[in-house]
Formats: sequence, structure tokens, C-alpha cells
Amino acid sequence: MPKPATGGRQPGKNYKPHPATLVLVSFLSLIALGTLLLILPVSTRDGAIPPMDALFTATSAVCVTGLAVLDTGTFFSPFGQAVILVLIQLGGLGVMTFSVILFRWIGKAVSFKQRMVLQNIFSHSPRKDIYHLLFGVLAFTAAAETAGAVLLFFRFAGTFPPGQALWSSVFHSVSAFCNAGFSLYPDSMTPWGDDLLMNAVMGTLIIIGGLGFPVLYELWNRWTGRDVRRKLSVQTRTVLWTSGILVVAGAVLFALLEREASLTHTSFLHHIMASVFQSVTCRTAGFNTVDIASLGHATLAMMIFLMFVGASPGSCGGGVKTTTLALLVVFTISRIGQKGRVNLFRKSIPQETVTRSMSLLLLSGGIIGFVLFMLLVGGTVFHTGAGSAPFLSVLFETVSAFGTVGLSMGLTPFLGTWGKAWIILTMIVGRVGVLTFAYIVVGAGTPRGVEYSEENIMIG
Repeated sequence: MPKPATGGRQPGKNYKPHPATLVLVSFLSLIALGTLLLILPVSTRDGAIPPMDALFTATSAVCVTGLAVLDTGTFFSPFGQAVILVLIQLGGLGVMTFSVILFRWIGKAVSFKQRMVLQNIFSHSPRKDIYHLLFGVLAFTAAAETAGAVLLFFRFAGTFPPGQALWSSVFHSVSAFCNAGFSLYPDSMTPWGDDLLMNAVMGTLIIIGGLGFPVLYELWNRWTGRDVRRKLSVQTRTVLWTSGILVVAGAVLFALLEREASLTHTSFLHHIMASVFQSVTCRTAGFNTVDIASLGHATLAMMIFLMFVGASPGSCGGGVKTTTLALLVVFTISRIGQKGRVNLFRKSIPQETVTRSMSLLLLSGGIIGFVLFMLLVGGTVFHTGAGSAPFLSVLFETVSAFGTVGLSMGLTPFLGTWGKAWIILTMIVGRVGVLTFAYIVVGAGTPRGVEYSEENIMIG
């Protein structure tokens, strides 16, 4: 007679979460902590803040979005602004990044799942030097943000007292590198729209923060001579080419579309700087040097597309990512030419990667459409307290939240409770990642299913 099992694993015992779950839990935990800190009386100048507004602000900071229902510079105290800045830094690089660094520093072992999280965030292929890459990311981030703060100080020092100028420089440097879009001024960078130094520093921080740490690490190794024999990876070349094309095309379109509108009375240099900066900031940064609400519909449509694409994988930004756009464009061209494989820079891309990019596009479009519908049908978005907001404003707000951009046509402060809740959820999904979030909700098992005989259907 068989003995009853005594040492078997009980359901739910020794449960080990999937890396995707760890990512979501880390972000949600940081959002909860940030919300509690912002609720403290010391965090605001008046000593009080509605809990929903505190949650919205914490989520926007952790998800490096920049949408704000309250003015950061006037509503929050220096302590509250510091809390927001820390949330931006932790959210931009990822909570798991700092936890692993802390574990290594105190000599505690890092779990395999934590290594897998870092692997998925900072590298497109398995690598043994993940810790070296991680410390390189932190060192580069500190160097870039410090250099940006020093350069910005020279500009702010001519306008504000030294202490305020220093704080403003640090805050905006970190916010720009992390592509957060939070500003201490209600009109963002508009007062410095014709300032070459401000545009150059902020634009550069946004660009390098949106390229992705794997690309920056590879370029750094090439520049320092550590790896000069190997060619740049397909990942790096795809990111650089796609990012460059989007920035140039966006700047040219903005300059043409707004030449007789918002840029009519500007100098030639101001015209160029405004066009380039808006093209760059649409890629998940959230700063602006022109009034977004005053732009034409064609310009706003172009900006919505750029926000939807977003930054590059492994960066502080959101969106469907530049590599996804590149893969889908090349995939479409290859299918039109009746080619069997998707090739980039004389390399064939795995079919699984192409399929994931298509799934990402469809899921992202579906999420945006669903949230947009819920905002419109719920009657939760109001414009100046007098009726429903224009459709384009709501669409712009939704895509901005999904792409963790932070640009707005002025709608954010007028969101109702229900509208804030949907935007909060959209920001979380956009920051964690659509495919990661989908796995957490749906789950994934071993490939299985029944395969039947083929039969064609008509499409198109």
C-alpha cells in the first residue's frame, strides 16, 4: 500500500513570481510609497493634497510621464519636489536596477529572476557581464545628469538666485534625461524657446536618455576603444537610423506646418530650434517650448504618431519603440516583395521577434482605443468646466499617457476622478510594457494546441 505523500509541494507554497510580475510589483510599490510621501503635509505648500491627485502625481513621476494635475513648482514644497525627483530617478532607471545594486553592495545574493529582469531591460541578447553593464548605466546616468545640471546652471543663474538656480538645474537635468517632462514652471520651457543653450542641453539629454542603455553602452565601448573590431549590432544601428529619421522628419514637418501659425513671428534660429525641440520632445520627453494647445490639427496628428512610437528599448521612455516601427516597415516591404524573411543590415530577424512586434502594435492600438472610448463615454473629462472636451484633446492626452510622454493640450488639470483613474492605468501599462502587462494578465504556458489542415481566406 503506497504511503501518503508528506513532503510534496502544496499549492501556492514556495511560489516564485515571474520576472514580469516582479517588474509590475516594483513599480506599484514605488507608486504607493510615493503617494504616501506626497500626502504628508510637508510635501505641499498648503499642507494638504487630495489623495487621488497624490496618486496621479506619484504615478506620473514613477512612470516618467510628466502629466500633472497640479503645478509642480507652486503647489509642492521643496520636500515634495524632492520626492517627485527621486521617484523620477528610480522610475526612470527601474526599481529593480537599484535593488540589485544595493544587494551587490551589501554582499547579498541576487536571484536568478532579478538577473532575468535586468537582462530583459538592458540587453537585447544574453550576456555574462550584466553587472558590469548595470554599473556602467548608473555611472553614465550620473555623468550625463551632472553635466546637464552644470550647463543649465549657467542659464538659470542669470534669472534666479543661486540656490533656486541650482535646484532648478538639477531637477530639469534629471527630468530631461529620464524623459519625464516634469518642470518647475507652469509653461515648461516656453520662456527659453529662443535660447540656444537651453534647447541644446535639454534636447541632448532627452535624446541620449531615449536611445536606450544597450545602445549607449555599445557606443561607449566603441568610442573608448574597448570593442573596435566588432561591427555595431543590428539593435544599435536600427535605433540610430530610426531615431534620426524620426527626429529630422518630425522637425521638417513641424517647421512647414507651423511656419504661418505658431512660428510666424519668430526668428529663423528660433524657428529651427522650436521645430527640432518639439520633434525630440514628442518622443516621450514631455517638455515644450511652444504652446501645444495653439498648434494646428495636422501638427497635433503628427505629434500623436511620434508619441505613439516613443523611444527605444531599454531606455527611460515609453511607446511601442523605434525598433518595432522599423521591423514593421521592413516586414511590410518584404511581404509586398514576396520575400520570406525580414532582413535588417544583412541580418535576418527571428520570426518570433517579428510576430511580437505585430502583437505589440495591435495590443497598443487596442489599449489606446479602449481607454479613449472609456474617457469619452464616461463623461469624465471636462474642459474649463463647461462640457465635454474636444475629441482630439482626449486622444492626445490618451496617447501621451500611453507613451509616457507628458505633453498635453491643457486637459490634464480638468480630468475627473474617473478620468484620472484611466490615465493612471494607461501610464502604468505604458511604462511596464504592453507585452509584459499582457503576460501578467493573461499568463503564458508551454506552446500547445491543435494544428489542422490549412485553408486560405481572403484579406484586404
